Amino acid sequence: MRGRDILIILICLAVAGGLLFAAGEQLDYINTQREQMDLVINTPLENAPPSLAFATVAMGAFRGLVVDILWMRADKLKEEGQFFDARQLAEWITTLQPRFAAVWEFHAWNMAYNISVAIPASQPDQRWRWVRNGYELLRDKGIPTNPKSIQLYRELARILQHKMGGVSDDAHKYYKLQMAAEIGPLLWSRDNELGPEDSAYYDALIAAPQHWEQVVGDPNLAPFIESLRSTDQAFASDEKFIPNYIMLRLAPDRFAAPAGEVIDQYRGTKALQQFDIFAKAHELRRIWKLDLELVREVNQKYGPVDFRDPNTHLPLDWRHPDSHAIYWAVKGLKVASQNEDRDLTSHETNTDRIVAHSLQNLFRHGKIMILQGRAEMGPDEQESTEPGMIRMRRDIFLGPDLRVFDSYNNALKRILEKYGDDRGRIVTYQNGHRNMLKNAVLSFYLAGLKGEALQIYNELRGLYPIVDFSGSLEQYVNMRFLEEIESIGIEDAREQIVFLLMEGYRLYAIRDDDGAAGREAMAQEVYDHYNNDLEPEYRVDLPPMRDLRWFAFGQFFYSGAYPRYILDGLMRRIEIEKPELFKELQETDAAFRQRAGETQGK
Repeated sequence: MRGRDILIILICLAVAGGLLFAAGEQLDYINTQREQMDLVINTPLENAPPSLAFATVAMGAFRGLVVDILWMRADKLKEEGQFFDARQLAEWITTLQPRFAAVWEFHAWNMAYNISVAIPASQPDQRWRWVRNGYELLRDKGIPTNPKSIQLYRELARILQHKMGGVSDDAHKYYKLQMAAEIGPLLWSRDNELGPEDSAYYDALIAAPQHWEQVVGDPNLAPFIESLRSTDQAFASDEKFIPNYIMLRLAPDRFAAPAGEVIDQYRGTKALQQFDIFAKAHELRRIWKLDLELVREVNQKYGPVDFRDPNTHLPLDWRHPDSHAIYWAVKGLKVASQNEDRDLTSHETNTDRIVAHSLQNLFRHGKIMILQGRAEMGPDEQESTEPGMIRMRRDIFLGPDLRVFDSYNNALKRILEKYGDDRGRIVTYQNGHRNMLKNAVLSFYLAGLKGEALQIYNELRGLYPIVDFSGSLEQYVNMRFLEEIESIGIEDAREQIVFLLMEGYRLYAIRDDDGAAGREAMAQEVYDHYNNDLEPEYRVDLPPMRDLRWFAFGQFFYSGAYPRYILDGLMRRIEIEKPELFKELQETDAAFRQRAGETQGK
């Protein structure tokens, strides 16, 4: 080889070496940029067996093969019922491939459904732990890592709507109680007299500052903050100041007495009002991951209709899991809509369906009342209880909310329009819509709102003209009532009893005593049929009839559907002619108000 060729080769090697060295010098900078842009997915596993840790590091490009093996193993463990072991493998897979949406979905579903029901219903607190772990995994980790995956929004909404909002789990009331207890204090500002059914409250939350630095630097709020800091070490840390403030308002006895005195000193001032709204908005964003602008949008679009003004939507009850299911489903649909070239996948179809089903749930049992009282104790408990101690029991009562019907009906019409070219999906949605209209006719009629019932019945006949709808409204209602009572379930029974009692109160108020007695007799007939004629294994116990009568009274009195003179007439007649019932209603109402006050705090 000539000397010239050798020189060229040496120069090329030198240039190549220099380029490799320069590229190597850039590697640290590139890795730093990848981390800052959240593009690093090959993070080390924690608490993994040495063999797995070695495989993931040593195999490098074969990392995907490791994930496939783990996935097959996790699926096999799931089939064998070894849910706890499958959960551990799923955690490793999410660490290895955090942008693999299917494993987040599996992991959350496994915890919320499989592991939770492996725990006896007699331990609802332990069941709740796993259900909560499931939905928080998606909300707090899966979705932030995969913000464009409608699959994860849909699964989160499904857990909230079906597992927590539904009634299929024996511990469903406990789940609802826990959720209501946790978010309830954030939905009302006693200092501003703004409540969860007031749209102005959500406007105030949105207008509140979003960052702690803005509040600390506000000369109007700084003296209040410094006053609290000086009372208790719990307020020394900026990070814990807001959660401790919320706890102070709920349970002042947990803090030094001067902290409560500061609240009393500032009560009624603009500073306390502003800080209270800020603190609650901050926690709704931090803990519940709620976009408050979207919360207001969901309220305005899907909230219950004000009977006094059908064009006004009241806020949803955000203590109810179905309200959160609607929120996350809507958020997922918004993400999907940003892709104009998308196909209407099954994920999107099922997400739309969750919105419809959640609105149905709210129509059937969207009214929440939480009561607290003395729990009945068995002989064993009485022996083990110390003298003078009283065991308190909280219970949640769910009732129908007719005001949600219009929101459901309008939502279904939009969905039908969206899938207008897809006959398969349209038929499914039409069947659900028809059944909902049929149930709504009966519900409104039994509640005494016959004008609304007739309007829905006419819409039913116009959209779905079949033989069943050829008679008069009264004929149709009688037919439906007989059908319902023959195949009644817990939700149908509770709905019909409450609606019949509500109509009975209305008739009693206008002095139609025979009609009122007839409605109460029909309600008792439904109650007895459900409790006596159905096999025990096919039914869930209804609340006592006394509780149902009280709840129906509250539904009737505070529904906003009846004129004031009707309500005043009812109260006068009950007080004079049924003093025992009047006293019972007063005592129950006082117990509810006491519980509500304890929930909202000082």
